[in-house]
Amino acid sequence: MKAKTVFFCTECGSESPRWSGRCTVCGAWNSMVEQAAERPSKNSKMSRVKAPVKVSRITDMQADEEIRFSTGMGELDRVLGGGAVKGSLVLVGGAPGIGKSTLMLQICQQLGKFAKVLYVSGEESTRQLKLRAERLRVDSENLFVLSETRLGDVLECVAVEQPDILIVDSIQTLYNEELDAPAGGVGQVKDCTMALMQLAKGQGVTVFVIGHVNKEGSIAGPKVLEHMVDCVLYFEGDRHMTYRILRAAKNRFG
Repeated sequence: MKAKTVFFCTECGSESPRWSGRCTVCGAWNSMVEQAAERPSKNSKMSRVKAPVKVSRITDMQADEEIRFSTGMGELDRVLGGGAVKGSLVLVGGAPGIGKSTLMLQICQQLGKFAKVLYVSGEESTRQLKLRAERLRVDSENLFVLSETRLGDVLECVAVEQPDILIVDSIQTLYNEELDAPAGGVGQVKDCTMALMQLAKGQGVTVFVIGHVNKEGSIAGPKVLEHMVDCVLYFEGDRHMTYRILRAAKNRFG
């Protein structure tokens, strides 16, 4: 039997049973890509992390100020609106090789002084991470590293280790075995990001997600992930130049 396929718009993430030259939702041209239809895997046992369902009367709630912490970099804290917020999901995007992983590993030195940090890489082995950390002089005893691409295993590790801060490098390498879709595709990227959002909101874990931009300068389409996360940062500049620019495209707490 032929596998069922659907078409996703790489700009807005909308789904269509057939291909068209223009997305009927956002109007983007030549943005429809074919992927296998998402269906649950029969052998998967992964469970999602979520908070218990509970409603609250708004007049009975206390508007507590969000808890922020410093990354150790003044300019990064400023772009984040005064520091990272506990339980937030931050997307750090940029071209491959621009320095996103280096930036995230550098802030681990400061974050490790007061919090437990788990750095999950789907692109490098733990040995490679160790060598890069030595070059950057990052030696915090509260920094733990994991080389993994399966979403279920990452969530299981988080449940066991219970980190305060989770860094995922990168969202394009992470995949959910419950979905019959290729890693890096629109379906996988959306599903994995949603799982990380549930983790952040349900468990209070601050999550930093690295995302690579495509040739059009978007992270799997500008509207696919940006509306799902709390903060979107773009790391820009020429890889052959000394200076980089970190720009905030969205910040719910800024």
